[in-house]
Amino acid sequence: QVQLVESGGGSVQSGESLRLSCAASGYTVSSSVCMAWFRQAPGKERERVATISSDPTYAVSVKGRFTISRDNSKNTLYLQMNSLKPEDTAMYICAATRDRWSTCPTSWYNWNYRGQGIQVTVSS
Repeated sequence: QVQLVESGGGSVQSGESLRLSCAASGYTVSSSVCMAWFRQAPGKERERVATISSDPTYAVSVKGRFTISRDNSKNTLYLQMNSLKPEDTAMYICAATRDRWSTCPTSWYNWNYRGQGIQVTVSS
């Protein structure tokens, strides 16, 4: 049974930083599979923030501020978020694929495993 458990969220001021973690169990974190961070804010569409398999990709809205990484030895995915803005406020969700993809999927529905999510709130 695959479980993805997020941690590290919270409330911060604009300009501050947070690091999210996603601990995987029953699943092997590696460059062979896709992992991602999505976010969902009230009244807004779900957004794919960043993905990683062999190379990372980022949404335009976070490029240059967020860094996705993984530690295979700890079976954990990370999202380092710097220069946070109020518009980054959302529920952040870790996701992973079961199969290999040449390019990580765009659609939420292709991500087989998802965490429960963790809240990030940025105040101005």
